[in-house]
Amino acid sequence: MLRPGCVRGRASVAQLVYGVIVRSKQAPVEVTRIEIPEPGPREAVVRIQACGVCETDLNYRDGKVGDDFPYLLGHEAAGVVEQVGDGVDEVRRGEFVILNWRAVCGTCRACRKGKPWNCLSPLTAAQSMTLPDGTPLTPVLGVGGLAEKTLVHAGQCTKIDPGVDPAGAALLGCGIATGVGAALHTGAVERGDSVAVFGCDGIGVAAIAGARLAGADPIIAVDRVQRNLEWAKSFGATDTIDADSADVLSRIRALTGGLGADVVIDTTARVETWKQAFRARGPAGTLVMLGLPAPGEQLDIPLHELRVRGGSIKSAWYGDTLPARDFPALIGSYRQGLLDLDAFVTETISLSEVEQALSKLRRRVVLRSVVRP
Repeated sequence: MLRPGCVRGRASVAQLVYGVIVRSKQAPVEVTRIEIPEPGPREAVVRIQACGVCETDLNYRDGKVGDDFPYLLGHEAAGVVEQVGDGVDEVRRGEFVILNWRAVCGTCRACRKGKPWNCLSPLTAAQSMTLPDGTPLTPVLGVGGLAEKTLVHAGQCTKIDPGVDPAGAALLGCGIATGVGAALHTGAVERGDSVAVFGCDGIGVAAIAGARLAGADPIIAVDRVQRNLEWAKSFGATDTIDADSADVLSRIRALTGGLGADVVIDTTARVETWKQAFRARGPAGTLVMLGLPAPGEQLDIPLHELRVRGGSIKSAWYGDTLPARDFPALIGSYRQGLLDLDAFVTETISLSEVEQALSKLRRRVVLRSVVRP
């Protein structure tokens, strides 16, 4: 494989590296050379040390999200800052960072209201990475981490302890932070709350880990796949329910004193499962929805049920994560033995194995495949 070098770009010196792209809807991914421009004002070039293969990458590849092909895949990434542009004071060359896709702008309505985790105008690099022929690439979620290097806005870089294994740290960039945040922030799980999680693959077990961090009890995992239920137990589920062989609602009520769960988190984005999760709540309970519903999915539920149960229904977007606040805190939990980041890494692979990793993700046989470029 050609190692990163420098080629003379059209306007400035550009670095030539390898990255994983998809050219059109449902096309196979390919490893190809891409050009990384010199960082401009408020931009940084990061040498990627690890990047997870996430279901969001699969959704972009399949055309469920966006149509700005070709895409540079990857957004769960960690690495070392290699270059910075003018006006960058958040990070310096040589610092180890996790990349994030919600670099808050500080000026939009949500930021001004003191809710930067809802930022309406997250910051990304102003310049485009391109193919050698000049074709602009769209980096997934403004990151494009499935590459040897990537260009991001400096605000997308969150400094963390350089002693942490990059493979586990990278997953904080999306999946782990989303699941943990759905419990801690969106669901506002408190010590002693009862929690039920429907769907226990990567984000689901992260939500279970978040509920354990909060001190929830019981923590009930619901799934149809025994392997997923075993994963759930390893991350903190106190009880598991096989949805194919049990009356789910009756079991949840039995485990919660007949009431239902205080917080229910649905990761499946399937209408029938959502209805079941909604009815698994206890009085004034909270339902948090994760996952991406298929376009055109319609929900029909009697308004009476919405009214009499009270509580709230929320949609978690990035688990209401604020990277500058949450990434260092979660690394702290890891160092204290409270959050096993390494256990989320099912396998480490090369850039050339991303297509197979997407297939494994679709078949739910991995929590995460992590690329080490």
